[in-house]
Amino acid sequence: MKNLIIASTSTLHGGGYLDYILPELAVHFKNCKTLLFIPYARPSGISHDQYTEKVSTAFAKIDIKVRGIHEFENPKEAIENAEGIFTGGGNTFLLVFQLYKNHLMTVLSNTIKNGTPYLGCSAGSNITGLTMQTTNDMPIIYPPSFDTLGLIPFNLNPHYLDPDSQSKHMGETRETRIKEFHAFNTVPVLGLREGSWLDVRGEKILLKGNLSARLFRQNQMPEELESGSDLSFVGMI
Repeated sequence: MKNLIIASTSTLHGGGYLDYILPELAVHFKNCKTLLFIPYARPSGISHDQYTEKVSTAFAKIDIKVRGIHEFENPKEAIENAEGIFTGGGNTFLLVFQLYKNHLMTVLSNTIKNGTPYLGCSAGSNITGLTMQTTNDMPIIYPPSFDTLGLIPFNLNPHYLDPDSQSKHMGETRETRIKEFHAFNTVPVLGLREGSWLDVRGEKILLKGNLSARLFRQNQMPEELESGSDLSFVGMI
């Protein structure tokens, strides 16, 4: 049975890395003494070792040891044997490129579907959807496919921002970009605001956190979904 936490972000303004969600993670990974970390997204271009050290420091607070997937000679076996898995944020194009390059996309999807607890933040959340096409990231590298893990029956837009009526910025809003996506695609998109996450247990998908999320569907008005909503219906539409 699938067992995922899919978070919009790793860090809230003024807080430490993963601090806001650590109580949830202590429960989520309660049966894990070790955690496999996938650092491929490399935020700000940091190294795999630097990123893994940052994650290790956070999970030490709940007595979980972390090893980066790059430390293993056989990354496929590392995924299959992991007690729990965390994929961090950064650049989604780079993350997807590395997963395909190392032939890990399918094995990661199957392992999570078989019940290994998973945490994704930002880019690590983007890949849980059907495709990575609704990421906010720059295309710094070209992955062989935009198809991702397909663990939930829709796409995500993490770090979703509402239009600011006071802003003088003349560029596209997140809502505009998602509408552009829906000009060519029928896949629903969930705008996940900062501090919100999805709790996935089997086929049940619950919105958690203090904020609502914004659901976009092709040729329909966006819908606000309150915290606690069951989003399992989205893929059935």
